[in-house]
Amino acid sequence: MPLPRRTLPLLALTGTAVALTATAFLVLEPRSRTPGPHPAAPGTTGTTTRQAAQAPAPGAPGIGDPLVPLDGNGGYTVDRYTLDFDWRAPRTPFPATATLAATATQALSRFDLDFAGNTLRSVTVDGAPARTERKGDELVVTPGRPLARGHRFTVRVAYTADPTQRRHRDDAIQDYGWVPTDDGTLLSPQPDGARMIFPANDHPSLRAPYTFHVTTPPGITAVANGRLVKREARPDGRTRWTYDSEQPLAAQLVQLAIGRLTVIDGKGPNGLPVRDVVPDSLVADTKAYRSLTPDHLAWLEQRLGPYPFRRYGVLVGTGDLPVALETQSLSTVPSADLLGDQVTAERNLVHELTHHWTGDSVAIRRWSDLWLSEGHARFYELLYADTHGGRSMADMMRSAYEQHDQWRHDDGAPAEPTEPTLFRQIRYDGSALVLYALREKVGADTFGRIERSWVTEYQGRTAGTRDFVRLASKVAGEDLTPFLEPWLYGAHTPPMPGHPDWHTDPVEDD
Repeated sequence: MPLPRRTLPLLALTGTAVALTATAFLVLEPRSRTPGPHPAAPGTTGTTTRQAAQAPAPGAPGIGDPLVPLDGNGGYTVDRYTLDFDWRAPRTPFPATATLAATATQALSRFDLDFAGNTLRSVTVDGAPARTERKGDELVVTPGRPLARGHRFTVRVAYTADPTQRRHRDDAIQDYGWVPTDDGTLLSPQPDGARMIFPANDHPSLRAPYTFHVTTPPGITAVANGRLVKREARPDGRTRWTYDSEQPLAAQLVQLAIGRLTVIDGKGPNGLPVRDVVPDSLVADTKAYRSLTPDHLAWLEQRLGPYPFRRYGVLVGTGDLPVALETQSLSTVPSADLLGDQVTAERNLVHELTHHWTGDSVAIRRWSDLWLSEGHARFYELLYADTHGGRSMADMMRSAYEQHDQWRHDDGAPAEPTEPTLFRQIRYDGSALVLYALREKVGADTFGRIERSWVTEYQGRTAGTRDFVRLASKVAGEDLTPFLEPWLYGAHTPPMPGHPDWHTDPVEDD
């Protein structure tokens, strides 16, 4: 994830709309073999069970994250998204379809989708028209008949996609959502921008596999997360591209790039497929730093274990893309980051790659756990730079320590953000400092075992701050709660183990 990300001052190292119709679909297939539109859940006998007798009620409009109460939705889980985009031209609205397959986790009278902007055309549930109401970023869907608990259903939403839709945050994220380019578009959906692109269950803890169908004009390439399944030439000269994400991902990690792009295939450690996606005009200029990816993979695998996905690569972003992003299996990096000095370029590349272990594979449970994602990515970014031409890790961490009380004062302790301060420096350098303090406390060998255990035990799962403290204590053989809690939640920065000469600067009020 970003922070004026890789180039912070502390860590300085020496880019005629035509209204068309679009459709989004949510598809849920019956899990039970019982015939009929609303089968009973597995293991039940139908209407005589408590499940069937449950009175239908509205699904919750959010999953209960204290920082963002309406992110995600209750009452169902998404089993698969299928997105179908009929892309036409840069900055031009186009027809799209999104199909979500889901399962009701309660008897549902209605349910919500996270969906912002875009012109809604129609919504169906299991093929039948549904009533809808828009409430801010919530699309409230009332099916023609209630959905029984355990029923798998299909929701189809038809809308006109607007590839110019963006929002702004006053932190590292800056502008996010759709990112228009000169000849196409790409996506920057973190933290809650996916809902500007397709109807979603939009929270980092909620993951599902994706299928992408994208139709493009002649000479235009489409690339998405995962594997290219099919490329079909159409009679009108357009091309239909189909991608499969291969593994579940959160909505904030979806990537779809469209434009005059070159796809460059290579190999990483143990034959891992490495796929870079580069604007045609930047292939040669970005090759030197992109070619370092196999080395970065090998370096991180030595510390964190095997890379957790089936492929990796770098998408070189142009247009108004302010920050890099760990979009799953295809990290998005601004072209400017790959056209400058090597130390800065490698820091950014290692940062986004680290996220694939911590943030993508091990997903955060709540937004207050973001320090686990960004802190780890910053820690390994700086550790790599320490031995590859950058400032020493100790020097960088001492600088962070000096400012830590001020960051806590301004933006909350590492594990106590507010929504507006999620992506501030305390979640990057300030959180890397927590990990550095833990390493100083338990020693490098024990710290290494904690890290490998963390990404192994929770691979493909969600986890939070309490999980990390529990696991670290187990691996270290001592209760680390009294040590870590002040670092994560305290109003003041604790002493740094082994560095009694480190001091924080006085806090200045605004």
